[in-house]
Parts: sequence; structure tokens; C-alpha cells
Amino acid sequence: MTLTKIEPFLPTDLTQTGSGLNRPECVLAARDGSLYTGDWTLGIARIAPDGTTGPAVEADLIAQGFLPNGIALTADGDFLFANLGEAGGVWRVGPRGAARPFATEVAGRPIPPANFVLVDGDRVWITVSASTRKHQHFTAEEKTGQILLVQDGKITVAADRLTWTNELRISPDGNYLFVNETFACRTARYDVSADGVLTNPVWLTFPGGTFPDGMAFDVEGALWLICVVSNRLIRVAPDLSWTVVFEDIDPSALETIASAHAKGCLTRDQIVQSRGSCVSNLSSVAFGGPDLKTLYLGGLGIGAVQVLQSPVAGMPMEHWR
Repeated sequence: MTLTKIEPFLPTDLTQTGSGLNRPECVLAARDGSLYTGDWTLGIARIAPDGTTGPAVEADLIAQGFLPNGIALTADGDFLFANLGEAGGVWRVGPRGAARPFATEVAGRPIPPANFVLVDGDRVWITVSASTRKHQHFTAEEKTGQILLVQDGKITVAADRLTWTNELRISPDGNYLFVNETFACRTARYDVSADGVLTNPVWLTFPGGTFPDGMAFDVEGALWLICVVSNRLIRVAPDLSWTVVFEDIDPSALETIASAHAKGCLTRDQIVQSRGSCVSNLSSVAFGGPDLKTLYLGGLGIGAVQVLQSPVAGMPMEHWR
């Protein structure tokens, strides 16, 4: 298939929906026009189609010590959330009722603070970025990231020794698992078997300063990656060629951060304080809207979800089915 050419978006193309959000790191778009995102004030936030923002669940997750990061919707309308709070693991919560453990231990050990969770039919995939979040510096040498698999009631380690594993997706044909290794500046592609075994990794490595975080597939089989710090949106073709379709950061500021990362001395403060002209630390990309041609972008340093209009529709996620 010949891919549709995407003309680069400009920061001035952005509009917004929702308001007062606290770190909307992971955005899910639902068929009814609602958006959901992990939120460190509301726990899990819902943005109605008219932009009204409120809690999506009754439980006060933040008061209970949870810090929802990646979220997923189950077939029966519950949420799974990757917990960056001290308890770690992945938890399940409905619109009403308390949060309950979903995956909190693997191979007899507690699952550390988890980054992301994906529902994939009867399987669930989880990423743990690093064995500890108490980092002084963010480097390519941190190799304690993992991909976990929940299948047939068992939790196993599907891949390990990864660098700051972030969001992952299964390709539309079901043949591959893609995962972002943020501070290695790369995306890994694994062959995935019917029983969830990951083999034959191939890495797509980006230039310094490109820190891929969130991802989403479109109907042409291209993978869209969103990057923290650079606020860069990349479209990756099935043959792994790629183009930048959006970016919002001062080049000199990005060069400073890329240099610090290359020297192994990139700090959390440098990441948090990085700013574009309109956005800060974009981290999530989701297709939604009635025709799946609306791009929703979440981020660590913004209080609303950013919106772009795409000429190509997205691939519907599991909860749309």
C-alpha cells in the first residue's frame, strides 16, 4: 500500500479540549466521543464530547496512594491502570467501587511502579520502565525495563533488559509488538506468536533528542509515535522508514537536552522544564472522533488535551470493538 503523504502540522494547527487536567499522560478515545486519561488529581479523568472535564471513577484513587499512568478499557467498561504509586503494579477499577489488584506480582516478586497497560483480546500487556523510579539521571544505560504478559491467568516476563519501556501496541495484522524505549531513543519491534512469545527484535533508532513515548496505528498500517521533550510526532511506515509530521521546541533547547542525555547527565528537572511554543512534554497520541481522523495528544506538562485533524483515519483500539 502507498501511504498517504502527511503535510507537517504546525503548532498553530492545535486546538484543545478538556481543562484543569493534571498530567494527562495517556489518552484513550472512546466510540461515544468521550476521552479518558490518567490524572493525578482526578485519578482517571473523563472529557465529555463538549469538553467538560470530571472524574471517570467514583473511587478517590489519589487519596488512596495510586498514581494512574497508562490506562486501558476492558470489555465490561472497567479501567485497568498502570500505577506509578508506591504499591506499583496494575489495578482494576470500575465507574463505581474500589480499586482491586489485577497484576501486582510476577515470579514471586512485587511488580514495581508500572508505566503502561494494553488490552489485546484475551491478553494484557504491561510495561515497567525501570526497576526503580529514583533516578538521578535518565540514560541509555538503564536496562531494567520489562514487558509483562497476562494470559490464561498467569503473569510472565515477556521481555526484559529494556531501556525505559513505555507504550506498546500490536500491529494491525497481529504479527508484531512495537514498544518504545524512551531514553534509548528507539522503538523495538518483536515478532509475537499466538501464545505471546516475543522473538527476533528489530530496533528503529532515532537521532539524539528523540525520546519516543506514546504510539498509535493508523488504517494504512503506519505507526505514529509521540516524543517527550521535543514534542515530536513521527509517522513510521511498515518498512520502518519514518517522517516527522509535527514538532514544537526551540532547537537550541533541544540541542542542550540531547547533549546532556548523550553525556549521561540528563535530569528530571531538565525534562520537566522543557517547553515548546504551545505544548510541553507530549506523551500520548490517540485517534478518535466519529471517523477516527481526530488526533488527541496528551502530555506531562499541559492541562488540556491537544487536538489535530488527520487526513488518515486511525486503527480502532480494542475497546472500540
